[in-house]
Amino acid sequence: MQLYLPIADLPVNVFLVLVMGAAVGFVSGMFGIGGGFLMTPLLIFIGITPAVAVASVASHIAASSFSGAISYWRRRAIDPLLAAVLLIGGTLGTTLGVWTFTFLRALGQLDLMIALSYVVLLTTVGSLMFSEGLRAMLRARGGRPVTLRKPGSHGWIHGLPLKMRFKRSKIYLSVIPVVVVGIVIGFIGAIMGIGGGFILVPIMIYLLRVPTSTVIGTSMVLTLVTMLFATMLHAVTNHLVDAVLALILMVGGVTGAQFGARAGQKIRGEQLRLLLGLLILSVGVRFAIELVIQPQDLFSIRETGGAPP
Repeated sequence: MQLYLPIADLPVNVFLVLVMGAAVGFVSGMFGIGGGFLMTPLLIFIGITPAVAVASVASHIAASSFSGAISYWRRRAIDPLLAAVLLIGGTLGTTLGVWTFTFLRALGQLDLMIALSYVVLLTTVGSLMFSEGLRAMLRARGGRPVTLRKPGSHGWIHGLPLKMRFKRSKIYLSVIPVVVVGIVIGFIGAIMGIGGGFILVPIMIYLLRVPTSTVIGTSMVLTLVTMLFATMLHAVTNHLVDAVLALILMVGGVTGAQFGARAGQKIRGEQLRLLLGLLILSVGVRFAIELVIQPQDLFSIRETGGAPP
């Protein structure tokens, strides 16, 4: 069944979009991530322009993160103060990201920027996660213990000034790296249409030393607010949010997430990391192939907004 998307300005198969939403929801539920890094490329691959895909997926991620954030809040697994400091940087980064998005769109370079960003980010993160998961599996098979950092040890980040005590997470940390992390995640989310959870969670655990008991819930709050803010900015400044597309994706995503969460409980942690790394890497390679192959149309038509002579 074909459905016309008013903002994307093309008809799509409703069942195909539903299946895509369910598949990404399944992956999100299995790995505990937002899934924007996968949804945005899939929409681009079926013909939706990168600008509309990024703006519409932002609303989908915001809606998906809402229920998760509420659940973690009820379990007191969110550090409100840490989330607030992250949001200071997150809102700034999102604003800067949407401004950059609008500027590149006016120059006609937005599609290339999005594609290059996905190639660099996904191939790098995917390769690191795949290699780490593979090493973990080899260690488990060989019976070698995992080398852990000694309790109480800190890196150079913990020597920075302007420290603040985050009681819920039980850490004493400078606000400088926290704000910088928020800026980076907000900027990336606005440009690429991803929540950034698969980047934010490892940074908070391994770099900022945030306990795993509060890291996922706190990262969901940042994802929720930044993606909601990005959706509003994209809608007001660029008018690119396709509500019909976002609604279809939400329906499929919620359904698939339930099955993914059950499947994820049956797979070991190192196997999950290996599979997720392979998935991220494959999407990055797919984007790289799109950049080097010759397109069917060697030119494109774009409205400049100028008045006819």
